[in-house]
Amino acid sequence: MNAETANIVGGVLILVDLAIRIAALIIIPRDRKPTAAMAWLLAIFLIPFIGILLFLLIGNFKLPKQRRERQHEIDRIIAEHGDKGDLIADRSDWPTWFASVVEQNRVLGALPVVGGNTATLIGDYQASIDAMAADIDTAERFVHVEFFIVSLDTTTKGFFAAMERAVQRGVIVHVLLDHISTGRSATHEATYAELDRIGAKWSFMLPVQPLKGKFQRPDLRNHRKLVVVDGRVGYLGSQNLIDRSYNAKKNLKRGLQWQELVARVTGPVVTGINAVFLSDWYAETDEVLLETENVPAEQVAFDTSPDALDCQIVPSGPAYDGENNLRQFLALVNSAQRQVIITSPYFVPDEAMVYAITSASFRGLDVQLFVSEIGDQGSVWHAQRSYYGALLRAGVRIWLYPGPYILHAKHVSIDDDVAVIGSSNMDIRSFVLNFEVTMLVRGRSFVAQMRDVEAGYRAIGRELTLEEWEREPASATFLDGIARLTSALQ
Repeated sequence: MNAETANIVGGVLILVDLAIRIAALIIIPRDRKPTAAMAWLLAIFLIPFIGILLFLLIGNFKLPKQRRERQHEIDRIIAEHGDKGDLIADRSDWPTWFASVVEQNRVLGALPVVGGNTATLIGDYQASIDAMAADIDTAERFVHVEFFIVSLDTTTKGFFAAMERAVQRGVIVHVLLDHISTGRSATHEATYAELDRIGAKWSFMLPVQPLKGKFQRPDLRNHRKLVVVDGRVGYLGSQNLIDRSYNAKKNLKRGLQWQELVARVTGPVVTGINAVFLSDWYAETDEVLLETENVPAEQVAFDTSPDALDCQIVPSGPAYDGENNLRQFLALVNSAQRQVIITSPYFVPDEAMVYAITSASFRGLDVQLFVSEIGDQGSVWHAQRSYYGALLRAGVRIWLYPGPYILHAKHVSIDDDVAVIGSSNMDIRSFVLNFEVTMLVRGRSFVAQMRDVEAGYRAIGRELTLEEWEREPASATFLDGIARLTSALQ
């Protein structure tokens, strides 16, 4: 190559690089949070060609337009079939701010708050799966199963056996499982074969199958975990349908065990849990089950005891416009009057959430955070640690759950009578990229159960102090900062 040609090639590359930077400045900030936009711009400016390829692959945090329109259609159907009567027995003992929170949830997620419910927390890993199997054994009409990860193994074989017995009784069993995450499990082929063998009707969620015309940003996932039996009993929480080690070689080598929390629910709110399943089934299969496998809330047994709970199901995900779970968490933390306790395995909040949590502590509230002492995902663990200093300096108490356990439970308790449990982490991925489902609960009896769970975390864990944190080596906190920066690449 002569000097003149080299100069021409060099000039073209400079112009292409300049064009990429200008286009990035125009396109990336549009409808994107400033932190995410700055992270993407930094990546593209530092590594322009690789950065733009990454942006083209994972830079769009919304599902295709058709899928978002389908979610609006689902919300409309849910609203039309919604409860016509008032299923709240008594609003007089609600906190003054609670009505505005449930109205926000209804506007964003379409589902109303309903009373007359019961909920029991299950923190034993095998016991929760066995309880689900036992309820499936009572099914007479339908069973709906939806998990981020489904795996046939020694831990879950009783659950699969219960589904098989249900099918043999003539019960319809529908199963939804996330395509990518279940496909990564060690037993995924055996799992699919078993679902076929027992006669369950099943489908992938958010399949990445471009040759079949099914493709979206590959890390937009359905992270929900729920079970519904006959529309009268429901389960939701943090636990996947897989062995406690996730059957992964790296976990087995380290001896890692997941610690979860699941709620078994009865009452009218089960209709809301079922509505989430029905909407996901329709979104994936085009099949509408609303007329045949739905029990209206007013037809579900209503608990009239003093401990009855007011509950609301809050779905969220990239098909929604409003980051439903983030807005719910912000409203709750900002409304708290005495205490905020957060349990999240992956704590990578956005700026608004950090301000809400630290402001609650500055207001004099008792604010506590439960996280794992060790991590199963290096980048997320380091990003999480990057927030510890600011939280501790604000007076937030941080409790570390010891290894080899990964505290995977996801719940929040507010004051003495409001709580949230579900699949949503307190992180940017759950706020923006994952389909999640949470249950908002008002009731002292339920929060008392959660307080017992939190006390158990304290008993087995230890508190991280500001003095200890300030002794962290600079090399570790440097990695924390880099991980925090990359976590904003939404």
